[in-house]
Amino acid sequence: MNMMKRFPLTAVLICSTFVTSGCSSVMSHTGASQGYYPGTRASAEMIADDNTSWAIKPLALIDLPFSAVMDTVLLPWDYFRSDDDKSKDSIHERVMQSEKMAGTQSSLATAAAMPAQPH
Repeated sequence: MNMMKRFPLTAVLICSTFVTSGCSSVMSHTGASQGYYPGTRASAEMIADDNTSWAIKPLALIDLPFSAVMDTVLLPWDYFRSDDDKSKDSIHERVMQSEKMAGTQSSLATAAAMPAQPH
């Protein structure tokens, strides 16, 4: 109870804002390398996209400056992860390469049809 008296409500709100901000940056850094400032670009694209819901646009607008700060902090990490051949880092390219090595297309071409199940 003593701690609640020392921490005013505004401090809690400010801390929770900083903890939950930069979502686009954090989400885009969990996947494959997407270049520099991926979270900022994602937020800006959501704001400019006409297909984005009206409820998401204000959240992306609030997230934009925090994602820019987070992307700036993570800039050394982006530089470390960058390389000349970004196609190897793409999930789609890795799956396609794995399927090619496993011969998935040829085994699917020779697979027997599924038997019909009675209803």
